[in-house]
Amino acid sequence: MTFEELGLKSEVLKSLKDMGFEAPTPIQEKAIPHLLGAHSDFVGLAQTGTGKTAAFGLPLLNNVENHAKIPQGLVICPTRELCLQIAKDLENYAKYLKVSVVAVYGGTDIRKQMTDIKRGASIIVATPGRLMDLIKRKALVLSEIEYVVLDEADEMLNMGFKEDIDAILETTPEDKNVWLFSATMPAEVARIAKTYMTDPLEVSIGHKNQSNENIDHIYYVVKEKDRYAAVKRLIDFNPDIYGLIFCRTRQETGSVAEKLAKEGYSAEPLHGDLSQAQRDRVMDRFRNKDIQILVATDVAARGLDIDNITHVINYNLPDDIENYTHRSGRTARAGRKGESLVLINTRENGKIKAIERQMRTTFTLGSVPNAEEICEIQLMKLINKVTKADVREKEIEKFMPTIMAEFESLSKEEVIKHFVSTEFNRFIEYYERAGDLNASASRGDDRDDRPGRRDRRDNEQESGKTRFFVSIGKRDGLNPGGLLRLICDASNLNSSNIGRIDIMTSYSFFDADNEYADNILKTVNGAEYEGHQVSIEITKAKSSGGGGRSGGAPRRDGRSFGGKFQGGGDRGRRDDRGPRRDDRSPRRDDRGSRPEGGFRRDSGSRDDRPRRDDRGPRTEGGFKREGGSKDDRPRRTSTGNPFGNPFGKK
Repeated sequence: MTFEELGLKSEVLKSLKDMGFEAPTPIQEKAIPHLLGAHSDFVGLAQTGTGKTAAFGLPLLNNVENHAKIPQGLVICPTRELCLQIAKDLENYAKYLKVSVVAVYGGTDIRKQMTDIKRGASIIVATPGRLMDLIKRKALVLSEIEYVVLDEADEMLNMGFKEDIDAILETTPEDKNVWLFSATMPAEVARIAKTYMTDPLEVSIGHKNQSNENIDHIYYVVKEKDRYAAVKRLIDFNPDIYGLIFCRTRQETGSVAEKLAKEGYSAEPLHGDLSQAQRDRVMDRFRNKDIQILVATDVAARGLDIDNITHVINYNLPDDIENYTHRSGRTARAGRKGESLVLINTRENGKIKAIERQMRTTFTLGSVPNAEEICEIQLMKLINKVTKADVREKEIEKFMPTIMAEFESLSKEEVIKHFVSTEFNRFIEYYERAGDLNASASRGDDRDDRPGRRDRRDNEQESGKTRFFVSIGKRDGLNPGGLLRLICDASNLNSSNIGRIDIMTSYSFFDADNEYADNILKTVNGAEYEGHQVSIEITKAKSSGGGGRSGGAPRRDGRSFGGKFQGGGDRGRRDDRGPRRDDRSPRRDDRGSRPEGGFRRDSGSRDDRPRRDDRGPRTEGGFKREGGSKDDRPRRTSTGNPFGNPFGKK
């Protein structure tokens, strides 16, 4: 079928031809003929990236009157980004029509939007919060609305806009047409359809809640402590990645983005603590591909409409299965292929099976790439870059005699080996001591990573391990990955020889195999970490049996905190007893995934719930308008990534 056969106006068909549209997608083919009718309530269930905007946008433009000054069409969507994208698409479709489109959304001057509406608007595209503001100010009259489109209805309801949507729909005429588009069909979406529609046509592309068939779903089983290391390997294994990493909380989002940025990856965070100006800056850079990776919460990423995303990485699974549908739907848009990669711990197989059942899809068990696989990928990328490099003959000609003289004693094969080795040596040195991150997906393999379990075992020493005290901590910029690199680089040990790592505010602990204790004391003592000289001590005699308790943190004068773990001695003052409980016990929303037993219905932590009026984060005195502290932005000074920025502009 062609667009001409759907019954659209010639002006609309002309704009589609200019844009290179050739044939309608399945949702467009089924929706457009029905929506061109006189009374046409409609429910469309399809994943993002399947052409939903054109499915409702083309008939909407076809039906409204040219030169209309009072709104006849209203499109309601969950986020500012989606609002702007829809408005832009409608303007492109309306290139040869006399139809004005006005976008209204929070986080910007409402007076300008009121002026734009006053000048005349045929179609309003709005977020619920700002739309309610305009209605309350009597700046927008909906008495002549003939068509209401609810786009991504499930996300709007998940974001808490149920009351706003009800209030908005009640201010519109009873005989309007309501067109509802959604990726999933939860009970609240069904209620809206039942309440505000009359005998709607329901079209589902695939089964309800079904995943896009162009998405490959791959999961990796890792220990809880290895999530971040696994993410880095997945990025290194896909050097041309243009993707999203989803975390559950804004704290985790900021932490992952900052770590990646410090280690040389092109990554920035997107979460509710950003002001609208900061959010706009990040999104503009991501759209322009100046940023390779966006690290986001579910709430912050809702409504993102960006083409060409190659990968979605789930740092951890969402609490609600439906949120996984939205996450994975950010890739494989407009018929392209994409990958949704999921990191789970050793007890989360049940969650994967639950998603498979609900989405009617199949996950593939993947293997976290090893050093050799990553080095091969990165090396071939380098070779391809060299062979395709543009040789500027005139500029380089004067240097060639000197260069050729340097290589005169080497054969062609030797020159290539030397050239390749300059990069290969960095790759292999970075990964040569890296252990296997793949874990066995069986209960009990990851027991100590269960929420709360690690807290109760803070002082328990693993069998065959020696417990070390380290003189620096979080305050000095230390993180688990940094400490692991410090130990392995200084001692030439493999990461598999290092056990549990605990980073406190001003000091840290780690466990290592007994046989390497003397080597670690000799080599790591006196090493430097970001300008800080590191000293380490053994906190308890080596353990060879069933564990027992390890000692407290040694004092700078050689005595130890918590004397009862040292075989007697004074209890010491409260200040001498080691880290406070708030240094050891993470907040509930930072403890990782829920134990096996299903998904919660509420999404994320309370702090990650969206603002009702789309305006971004609040302060005590109202809404923040601009800026934010420079200290909150990820630094890019460290070079933990040996491959540099493998993507985008330098």
